[in-house]
Order: sequence, then structure tokens, then C-alpha cells
Amino acid sequence: MAAELLGTFILILFGTGVVAQVVAGGIGDHDSIAWAWGLGVTLGVYTAGRISGAHINPAVTVALALFQGFPVRKIAPYITAQFLGAFLAALVVRWNYTEVIGKIDPGHTIKTQGIFSTLPGNGADIGVHMWGGLRDQIIGTAILMFLILAVTDLRNTAPAANLAPFIVGLIVVAIGMAWGTNAGYAINPARDFGPRLASFFTGYGGAFRDQTGYLYFWIPIVGPIVGGILGAGLYQGLVGRFLPSAAAQEPGELPTPNPERVEANRG
Repeated sequence: MAAELLGTFILILFGTGVVAQVVAGGIGDHDSIAWAWGLGVTLGVYTAGRISGAHINPAVTVALALFQGFPVRKIAPYITAQFLGAFLAALVVRWNYTEVIGKIDPGHTIKTQGIFSTLPGNGADIGVHMWGGLRDQIIGTAILMFLILAVTDLRNTAPAANLAPFIVGLIVVAIGMAWGTNAGYAINPARDFGPRLASFFTGYGGAFRDQTGYLYFWIPIVGPIVGGILGAGLYQGLVGRFLPSAAAQEPGELPTPNPERVEANRG
């Protein structure tokens, strides 16, 4: 739990920190946001990976429990730690950027709410509605979970030299650059709800609603959970079940079918 808390804490420090710098400080742009979120993931995974596996995302925890044998009894403790880490990190960012946020948005409105939590269309009126946001979160998190399993599965072409956290960070950068318009690519319930709660307690009375007044907070929770399950299921069904055992395999060697699985399929 300590590892998950700290890993998620590191992620949110860099993630909400860079959004605060861009939105309130006027320094940086969308690309700097995407890169800082990705690096935050990388550093969070390096922080917690050895101890907890560095899920730092409830959607990852739930998906791994359903498809990778992660113990069900650990789901609630992991998710609790992830939400708490995100909440505490957001409080640090909120405290540090108090002056610039107060200068640009003294009423703590929707203008700067996106520093801490996601909004449909990133708070702009571009035609994205709540169901569009939900769809976006399902698709984005499915991509994330599918690729996490692809690059961490030792039976597949997993990156060597402890580079998996860096590659996972690049996945988040890519999702941010390609899938950030509709709903701000939360793809992580803790990443969204923890900072959203922190902003609510520090002056953002409308933190749980979007720019239209809709009670939006549940979408970046439900969407990623559903998407994570979908992505893990697709990986397991389309890739994972065809891979060989974890034994050493020569480059280019074709997977040897599992006799038991072949018999089960015939039956």
C-alpha cells in the first residue's frame, strides 16, 4: 500500500503540476502536458514497481485481478492507496500554485478546474457530451491496458534492461497526444477522483460537475474500469493465449501450441 501510494503520488505531482504550470502560469503547451504525464507514470512505476508491481491505477488493478491472477483480497487496499496518493499529491500542487491560480481565477471556477480533474472537451464547447466522454475513456483505457500487458508480458517481446516503465510512460504520452481531446485522457480513476476531491476541499465548489452543470465525476471512474477490463480481455483473447510458456525462446521462433489448450479447444 505504501508503494502504491507513493507511486501514484509521484504520478500526480508531475501530472497536475504541469497542467497547473500551463493553465495558471502560461508556461508550456499540450505537448509539455503529455510528456510530463508520461514521465510521471515512468517515475511512479520505477518508485513502486519492485514492491507492488506499480499499478498506480485502479483500472489496472481490477483488470489484473480478472485476467492475470492478481489476488482479489488486495484490490481494495491497492485502490485505497492509489486514491490517497493522488489526493495528497494534488493538495501539494494546489498549495504550491495557490498564488497563480488565485491571480488568474480568484473564484476557482471551471477556468482552472481542469488543472485537477478532467472535463468533456477539456472544458471547451466542442460538442463533446457526457456519453462521448464515457466512450472516450473506455477506448483510451482499453488501449492503455492492452499495451501495458503487451510490453510487460515476459512471454512476449518485453523490453529488457528494466525499460518497461519507460515504455509504459511513452504509451501514456502517445495516448495523451492522440486521445486527449474528448475527455482529457484521465484513463485512471485515481488520477481523476483524488485531485477532484482535493480541489473540492480547497475552494472548487463545482469540482464534481462539468461546464454544463452535469454531475460528471463518475465518468472518469466507470469509463476507465470498463476500458481496462476490455483491453485486458482483448489482449488475453487475441494475443496472450497464443504465446508460448515463459521459458527461453529464440528470436523468430514460432510459439509451440500448448497441447492441453489444443485438446480443450477441440473438445
